[in-house]
Amino acid sequence: MAETNELSVTCHIAAPPERVWDVLVNRQEEWWCPAPWRVEIVAQDRRPGGRCAMTMLGPDGEVMPQEGIYLAWEDGRRFVTTDAVTGELEPSGPFMIGFWEIEPEGSGTRYTARARHWTAEARKQHEGMGFEAGWGAVAQQLKALCEGG
Repeated sequence: MAETNELSVTCHIAAPPERVWDVLVNRQEEWWCPAPWRVEIVAQDRRPGGRCAMTMLGPDGEVMPQEGIYLAWEDGRRFVTTDAVTGELEPSGPFMIGFWEIEPEGSGTRYTARARHWTAEARKQHEGMGFEAGWGAVAQQLKALCEGG
């Protein structure tokens, strides 16, 4: 099997898919970044080709704008974004394609987030940036919001 340039995290959430989807897409500012970081949504045109822009803000004044587009938007199931193209359909320096997906599992929901990279070097760079810890923390923040009522 060929080596993949994908990283992923997954967890079971003890809440119905409808609840998880609602929190996933409508409360992103509460779970998207590992605390103490936070995110401010700039634009969300929730359709393939629509603009997806946000700014991540760090506890020491760090500001990291993120600009991209949605590649897929499937209500109740998944959304997919990339930073390879901006909202004006201009090429950009690509880092990854991100997938955020849910599916029913038992009495709850399986959440999976994946980052697919163009090269093994980009995947290794993302691993070195703390992908597992960061995206894992985000998954747990989402889980806590969904299970918290």
